[in-house]
Amino acid sequence: MHILFSKKFKKKYVKLPQSVQKSFDSRLVVFVHNQYDQILRNHELQGEWEDFRSISITGDYRAIFEEVGDTVTFIAIGTHAELYE
Repeated sequence: MHILFSKKFKKKYVKLPQSVQKSFDSRLVVFVHNQYDQILRNHELQGEWEDFRSISITGDYRAIFEEVGDTVTFIAIGTHAELYE
């Protein structure tokens, strides 16, 4: 599996609180080993984000990604309200 990060994702990531960055980093390790681990709550999205998937980072933060073949590109990260409203 190849992991990539979009420019938008990188810009948002560096602005996140350090605790959320650490949570993402630890969830990414889990994701690489088993992207369907229950802790991630990996699920398909609908509507505007159709064809994308999301994982939980903290209680309110999510990371949205696209999977094409063996390449996963994280495209957005933020609170539930920031991403879905």
